[in-house]
Amino acid sequence: MVQTVHEPAPVEGAERRADLTAKLLADAALAPDKERSQLQDRVIELNLPIARSIARRFGERGQPLDDLEQAASIGLIKAVRRFEVGQGVDFLAYAVPTIAGEVKRHFRDSGWAVRPPRRIQEAQARVSAGNEDLTAELGRSPTTSEVADHLDLDEETVIEALSTRGCFTPTSLDAPLDDQEGGAGLGQLLPEQDDGFALAEARLSLEPAIEELRSRDRLILELRVAQGRTQSEIAAELGLSQMQVSRLLTRIRETLRPSLD
Repeated sequence: MVQTVHEPAPVEGAERRADLTAKLLADAALAPDKERSQLQDRVIELNLPIARSIARRFGERGQPLDDLEQAASIGLIKAVRRFEVGQGVDFLAYAVPTIAGEVKRHFRDSGWAVRPPRRIQEAQARVSAGNEDLTAELGRSPTTSEVADHLDLDEETVIEALSTRGCFTPTSLDAPLDDQEGGAGLGQLLPEQDDGFALAEARLSLEPAIEELRSRDRLILELRVAQGRTQSEIAAELGLSQMQVSRLLTRIRETLRPSLD
């Protein structure tokens, strides 16, 4: 007769999860190394929903949820490996701050698009939390001085901390500049290429060589490059043919090329 092997029933509810977690951790504390690792892995699998729940609390702050959940999972693994049975501390009471701390560390290390000084990073976290607390308490947005008094910080530090919001989640270049649907974004108003920098650099590089040109050659170069005149216009102004202007420009370019290279 073949004996049927039944899979363990899924754990439902926080209380049953906590009870099974406590039992597995107690067994792991007395087990040899290999078995201990297997029991701890079971605890990690059992409590992954808690880690994901903590990660979701930090959503909508500019970081992908997958990255937050990965950081929370690392925090859970650390909590399981470091937890000591018999210290009179419930596992979740130990694990939740450890998981949240790992997610916050992820934000601190990876979340800043432009990284401000560490003291401002730390102040930003306090100011953000304090601002939320005062908003709930006062029923309105608090002033800078109220936040500073609440956190025992000077107003200048509070202002610096508030200014880092753009460093953490920069404004998208695709975001519309007004509330109109389909409005132009900032990226559409920026030039694709700024030739001014390249032109300024070229002028600095060529200036000594240009000074050595004959006066007529310098005038032709000024008319063609700086003023954007056509060869026909230059020819008419100087009393030359277009073919002569073309040949002169070719000679000028060949004269200046070694300096530019």
